[in-house]
Amino acid sequence: MKNLIVISHPLVKRDLTLLRNEKTPNNQFRSILRRTSTLMAYEVTRKLPLKEISVNTPLEKTKGNVVAKSVVLVPILRAGLGLVGGFVEVIPDARVGHIGLYRDEETLRPVDYYFKVPRNLKQALVLVLDPMLATGGSGAAAISYLKQKGAKSIIYVSLVAAPEGVRKIVKDHPDVIIYTCALDRELNSKGYILPGLGDAGDRIFGTE
Repeated sequence: MKNLIVISHPLVKRDLTLLRNEKTPNNQFRSILRRTSTLMAYEVTRKLPLKEISVNTPLEKTKGNVVAKSVVLVPILRAGLGLVGGFVEVIPDARVGHIGLYRDEETLRPVDYYFKVPRNLKQALVLVLDPMLATGGSGAAAISYLKQKGAKSIIYVSLVAAPEGVRKIVKDHPDVIIYTCALDRELNSKGYILPGLGDAGDRIFGTE
């Protein structure tokens, strides 16, 4: 699919299998998700621009690199919080915003209730974090909000995606690249991803 990158690292595939398993308890689910998000962070930031600098080693002066673009993490509440820890571990100087959206169970359309992001998004790489890209309604709305705040460079990061959600993001925001660990088969009548892994928020926070 256009604009879609599926992360195929063997350890990501291993961990995704554990996350799908209904017998994986909440505490292990959180731990595995954090580990997986760390691996995802390496893949998502592979093309970050660098700036060359000079640094003194204990023996001599040499050349090295620093990241030339600031990174802003924007989890979609609440499930997106489960991805933040791993990304911050890899990008400790990243700034973090939050977008609160929930899906109306009848219309399946997103309803927003919270929006707080750092200033100066125009020069930053903005990573929208949401474990489940299902209908794509919440994701597309979140991206629209961020663009209204000046964001120019946006990547959407999900753990599992449905074809319907990917098509929605690509249609509404063709400039946005989507990273996911798996493109699943379809959505069911209630908008849940199949085969999926259940409700990520419930499994992270133990609210099944």
